[in-house]
Amino acid sequence: MSNKLVGARGENLAAEFLSRHGFEIVERNFRYGHGEIDIIVRRGKLISFCEVKTRTGDTYGTGEEAVNSEKQDQIRKVAEGYIAERNLEDYEFRFDVVVVEIRRSETRIRVIENAF
Repeated sequence: MSNKLVGARGENLAAEFLSRHGFEIVERNFRYGHGEIDIIVRRGKLISFCEVKTRTGDTYGTGEEAVNSEKQDQIRKVAEGYIAERNLEDYEFRFDVVVVEIRRSETRIRVIENAF
């Protein structure tokens, strides 16, 4: 399976997981400038910007390791654009990393809240 297909599958699994845990999916693959946020969810007055990292093995390290400071800065800029476009100053915001680990026998999903 190609990296693109694995990533899309991971994002779908992450969205289903977040929905089952009480979040409303408000946007997927939101693009602003040269960046993108994978999933934006809301629960009450909290909006979470979620970066999804899908792994099928350990070759490239853990999902959370892939969200380095450069990636964090890019996500913050896209989030600022999202907030400004939608006049959402009255909300609380956080940045989460959703790690989807797809193995032969099982799939594990972890949400790292307030990851950065």
